[in-house]
Amino acid sequence: MRSAVIVFPGSNCDRDMAVALHTITGVAPLMVWHQDTHLPSVDLVALPGGFSYGDYLRCGTMAAHAAIMPEIRRHIDQGRKVLGVCNGFQILTEAHLLPGALRRNQGLKFIHRTVTLQDAKDKQTLSMPIAHHDGCYLLDPSDLARLQDQDGVAYRYTHNPNGSVDDIAGVFNETKTVLGLMPHPERAVDPDLGAGTDGRRVIESFLG
Repeated sequence: MRSAVIVFPGSNCDRDMAVALHTITGVAPLMVWHQDTHLPSVDLVALPGGFSYGDYLRCGTMAAHAAIMPEIRRHIDQGRKVLGVCNGFQILTEAHLLPGALRRNQGLKFIHRTVTLQDAKDKQTLSMPIAHHDGCYLLDPSDLARLQDQDGVAYRYTHNPNGSVDDIAGVFNETKTVLGLMPHPERAVDPDLGAGTDGRRVIESFLG
């Protein structure tokens, strides 16, 4: 399993993601700069958390137009996988690679704590950290119905921390090859970090 982590100016979880993927796959990911125009052939591309381009304009907006993004679209068109976490999820929605949008949390405050999720498919519960200011996921009613009909909801919060519609914490694209979620699975891989290992289950499940 070969992977790559895209690094944007303002990324602060790129190394965390790289360490998690190395731990899980046994292969060190390639670190790809946002201005690159060539993406090596890999099985998985990860868009990490952070504050790409300083979150100017709107979270993920500028990153959605980065030089590497056409290559990521090509990667998806080839049926290969993309994982976007936190700011990476915001980038995927701004690039219209996932439905919906993310706005300020309902309480208008930055949230940083451990939350409980439920896998929408097998109903298993998981515990993972969140750290975001713009994590309220929104869809209009017709798009939400379409997402639900396509089994596009990947994870739901058991206690919604940010006001997201339908308690949604993560979503898939139609082909289940793109996953975006606000909680940080890469921070819950190494038991020595104190956040448990449920994040490993999330990443391993997505990798198949």
